[in-house]
Amino acid sequence: MFFGDRMLLVNRFIWLFVMVLILFFGIYFSFVLNGVQFKFKSMFKSVFHGDSSSFGILMTSLAGRIGVGSIAGVCLSIYIGGVGSIFWMWISTFFCSVITYSEVVLGVKYKCGSYGGPAYYIRDGLGSKMLGGIYSILIIISYIGCFLCIQSNTITKSIVSLFSFSPYVIGLCISVVTFFCIYGGFKSIVGVCNKIVPVMCLIYIGSSVLVLIINYDMIGYVFLNIFKSAFNFKSFFGGFIPMVIIGIQRGIFSNESGIGTSSIVASSGSDFRKQGFIQVFGVYLTTLVICTATAIIILFSDYSSFNLSNINGIELASHAFSYHFGNIGIYILVISVILFSFSTILTGYYYGESSFNYFLDRVNIKFIYILRGVTLVILFIGCILPSGLIWAFVDILVGIMVIINLYAIWRLRNKIE
Repeated sequence: MFFGDRMLLVNRFIWLFVMVLILFFGIYFSFVLNGVQFKFKSMFKSVFHGDSSSFGILMTSLAGRIGVGSIAGVCLSIYIGGVGSIFWMWISTFFCSVITYSEVVLGVKYKCGSYGGPAYYIRDGLGSKMLGGIYSILIIISYIGCFLCIQSNTITKSIVSLFSFSPYVIGLCISVVTFFCIYGGFKSIVGVCNKIVPVMCLIYIGSSVLVLIINYDMIGYVFLNIFKSAFNFKSFFGGFIPMVIIGIQRGIFSNESGIGTSSIVASSGSDFRKQGFIQVFGVYLTTLVICTATAIIILFSDYSSFNLSNINGIELASHAFSYHFGNIGIYILVISVILFSFSTILTGYYYGESSFNYFLDRVNIKFIYILRGVTLVILFIGCILPSGLIWAFVDILVGIMVIINLYAIWRLRNKIE
């Protein structure tokens, strides 16, 4: 308990600092880059008039963004930070998106072969191999070691809530299917994401639209409550500040802006401007559409009556889906969770592989196979671990990664165009 309280204190301190940095960088680069995140014509042209590889990169990056953070993370935001945290999640999106553009430009410019990302532009742009190595280690620990655990844990909890399967059997199935998907490398991962992501988005967005139609008389009240709660200053330090931090924190977790991971996938492209616009579009789609869909499903239910300790977040989503759709709702959620989480597992693995390759002089398939084996073991272990401690630990690691990445972006700001 004492250890958990200390982690929570460290977590909040780091993310208060990150929040200030995100706001500063968002405002600064919005002016310097002439509001590049609002150039919707260029954005849509890059997304919808590009080649098939651009679509594949978008789907793969969306797979990384639209994961457990878009369901369980938003649920946690509402449960812990209150309704107003959703508003701050929206606001953070516009500041975050310009940071995403900046890191993608640098990622493509400083990529090494087909690999790229913060570790590479820290090494080759800043000339700091050690700091690049620290960032790579943090990615490997956070994504291979923690995020993949969270994804498999979420899949397991959602399936167990519906069927009486053993977590060990579920873990084995997840590991085996993942093996076949990552065996062929990045091309194989892109191919799977191209099929999964559009389907899962349609299912999930369609569910939230149906909730709005059924509860059309509550729309005004719910959204007004979001705005009112967002500016509740009655308890400034005890309520308002934590709410803002949690909202921005979950926004970053869902769209990955500032962390630098979007530049890892985008580095497989060659046009840095085009890839920048594609990833900005991905940020908007993830937070303003998918995360808002989750918020709608939760807020239009009797979520305030829900009470549970050691919450993963998916339990609250399960309650809300049952409230709206009955038994069918559980099946919709389980399908969504499996697709969301599994697609994130694939992209999260690639983040780890790219960072792992940073330490190799060249791509060594033997070491890559070792990494894949470790990944499968971690996925299996994640199915049986408690989720609360994993979330707390990964929050701190991601906060540190954001600080390192923003430092690199600031030092290389003259290279961003």
